[in-house]
Amino acid sequence: QEFQSYLAHSTKHYAEEKVKAGTWLPDEAPELAELAFNDLLPDGLETADHYLWTLTLDGKENAGWLWLHADPDHPQQDAFIYDFGLHPPFRGKGYAKEALARLEDKAKDLGVRKISLHVFAHNETARKLYEK
Repeated sequence: QEFQSYLAHSTKHYAEEKVKAGTWLPDEAPELAELAFNDLLPDGLETADHYLWTLTLDGKENAGWLWLHADPDHPQQDAFIYDFGLHPPFRGKGYAKEALARLEDKAKDLGVRKISLHVFAHNETARKLYEK
């Protein structure tokens, strides 16, 4: 249930971001976003080498989400963040920075040496976070 809610929200958000970026047209964006998610997660939560976490406060309150792909066969031991976000009440309080620090530890456990991601140019808040 939680995964389905995440998928509905993130697919819609991804489509909106691609339209804002000028990559997709509004009428095609929802279908293209759904296809992209289906290609990346063909087995949902069971898709190999993909890690989807709910970010919680004190193990209780759902503060956001993080999706990492860590391919153990990647020649540079590189991982990629496909999705990362916090729900509005949790933004601007240092939780994103803390989540990324914890992700670094988890990635090391997975044998990852480098983490990459894509940020849409119009997302200034995210760019500022990742540039730090």
